[in-house]
Amino acid sequence: MSELSRFSKPAKASLLVVFLLVLAVSLIALVKNRPSREDSPKLTLNVLNWTSYIPDEIIADFESEYGIKVNYGTYSSNEELLAKVNSSALGTYDLIFPSDYMVDLMISRDLLAPLDLSRLQNLDNLNPKFLAQEYDEDNTYSVPFLLATSVIIYDESKLAPIRSYKDLLRPELENNLVILDDQRITLGAMLQASGSSMNATSSAALSGALNFYEKLRPSIKAFDSDSPKTFLITGETDAGIIWNAEATLAAAERDSLKIVYPAEGFALSMDNYCLVKGGKNTDAAYLFIDYLLRDDVSQAIVDEYPYISPNLSVASLPDSELDEILSRGTYVKNVGADIKKLDKLWAKFK
Repeated sequence: MSELSRFSKPAKASLLVVFLLVLAVSLIALVKNRPSREDSPKLTLNVLNWTSYIPDEIIADFESEYGIKVNYGTYSSNEELLAKVNSSALGTYDLIFPSDYMVDLMISRDLLAPLDLSRLQNLDNLNPKFLAQEYDEDNTYSVPFLLATSVIIYDESKLAPIRSYKDLLRPELENNLVILDDQRITLGAMLQASGSSMNATSSAALSGALNFYEKLRPSIKAFDSDSPKTFLITGETDAGIIWNAEATLAAAERDSLKIVYPAEGFALSMDNYCLVKGGKNTDAAYLFIDYLLRDDVSQAIVDEYPYISPNLSVASLPDSELDEILSRGTYVKNVGADIKKLDKLWAKFK
């Protein structure tokens, strides 16, 4: 005979009611104390990248596919990137996209973590021409993301052909030029315009760059690195020294705009995936890098922001044209302590 069968029917009913009440209270407490989805820990990734570089939908697709929340911040120059990393607590950022010389500088300041390239399954998608650059010969700390170049763009319906920086000194260009608000790129252009290397730091070279800039100053309407194309699309300016992708997008909107590579030379600026030392979300960073290295994702990025992709499968430039750009252009280099000279010169520009 069971223990329950010893009791009368009314007693059995009372015990059953008590049991059910206890069970109900326990279930309510369990549900009440269960963590909500909002309280559950989430994988996150803290990214700092250039303005207008990765389409929002690419980031959203990554978040959806991997269940990782991307906290995405931006900057307008390598110097701004360095300032943000230096002024932030260790672990604030996981993944950044510095350019060539800034990679070298950040390595020297012990700000980057080495990469485990074996964790990047899509690394073979990259063109070897863009790997093993002087600023990181073994790709210990960096993997190429996109190549930007500086170009001249002008409205050929209003201006005579422009082929060089010197052509920008014409009187009809007074208050009619937008140039990049980027220290090394714009200083480099002034150095090249005056007959020096864009990485020169001698007193004579810097004096020549300043002299050329003083002649060019009346032509400059605006410094803008975030969206210089806007000045050209709206007709606020008829010429500019801007990034190649910005120029391509402007020319697509205003078909009289023509893009040229300056005769004196131009900048090559390779932006790279780099892990910040002390980053807390390294696993998520590798997943994001590998995701962006995918053929379809790389193509989607340059479809919206038409820089030069190092991805072999991405429709970009013919090999002959790419080789000419790489041979004529110059990478910005880390100039070490001489950066103080360039800082002083840039202050005079602004």
